[in-house]
Amino acid sequence: MSGTSLDGLDVALCTCQGHGNTLRVALEQFQTVPYSTDLRQRIRAVSQPNVALQDLTLLHAELGRYHAAQVLACLSAWHVQPAAVDLLASHGQTLWHAPAHQHQRTDFGHHATLQIGDGDHLAALTGIITVADFRQKHVAHGFEGAPLAGFADQLLFAAPTENRLLLNLGGIGNFTYLPADSSTGPALTTDTGPANTLLDAVTRAHYPGRLYDEHGALAAQGAAHPELLRELLAHPFFAAALPKTTGPELFGIDYLRAAQARTHTSALPAQHLLATLVELSATGVALAAQQSSMLATVGAEIVAYVSGGGSHNATLMAALRRLLPEVRFASIDELGIPADAKEAVLFAVLANETIAGNPALSLGKICLP
Repeated sequence: MSGTSLDGLDVALCTCQGHGNTLRVALEQFQTVPYSTDLRQRIRAVSQPNVALQDLTLLHAELGRYHAAQVLACLSAWHVQPAAVDLLASHGQTLWHAPAHQHQRTDFGHHATLQIGDGDHLAALTGIITVADFRQKHVAHGFEGAPLAGFADQLLFAAPTENRLLLNLGGIGNFTYLPADSSTGPALTTDTGPANTLLDAVTRAHYPGRLYDEHGALAAQGAAHPELLRELLAHPFFAAALPKTTGPELFGIDYLRAAQARTHTSALPAQHLLATLVELSATGVALAAQQSSMLATVGAEIVAYVSGGGSHNATLMAALRRLLPEVRFASIDELGIPADAKEAVLFAVLANETIAGNPALSLGKICLP
């Protein structure tokens, strides 16, 4: 799994037993392989509205081969032979997410999304049957292609005695709400808006050599700017009905700069800008929680199990606790999966369900070696 934050490739080795309601998953090994500065920059370069088609085509194959090499390197380090692995689940790298409400093309009213890192290259180079390109089937059936976490969240984490919010703070925030009786119906899964994507972009721009604001220490030195925050939250996404999806295409640096220009805050010191963006990320989660009506569950505690890079941002977590006092926040580690590994594990689950023939969760394309 590689998310929109472009931290690197998350590689999880999982043992899956059963499928559907009988599924049991154990995480055997996990490693994040950091992307080089050059690769990270080239991925960002093709994640733009205007891109050289040859660059995109080459990177599609190159990234597939690079991911294959890293999988083989991890297996070697873990003393696992590729032949011992039944399936390789590859999410790929999202370049552009275009739900209909975002692209607003009158001549094409459907949703679309694009991930690169070709699955056939992975299968051919590793010798492992690869399930890849998970989001296209979801889009083909009329859905937005994201977030997909809810399918696996429900299989892994639904509990009859606890109301659970599975909150992932990656580049974009998303959550799955699993009420105590959620085993009988579909889970609510939605994006909430930017989580780390703008925080990381501002940190890179103002602090050369830093990829992100570690533990939110820089944001903790600033104060949120109320007028800029109001302008950022005026975006229609935050008032749109649930479920909804978005991406850095919408919540990128241009969105931030435009809001700063309208509020005359373009010269706002970096610490105050980061503090404002922390508040934006936390407020997006809080607004979605309020829209979902989950907070109306009278007398029942809601526990939010948090994963993703934002779970390590103490300033962001403090803002979430302040805005959602009804919710108890905990790490997904308490449920047996490290916070950084959760997304990769979820795609292993989706690959398992696809191969098992679960008609509701047959999402990926099967690539043979």
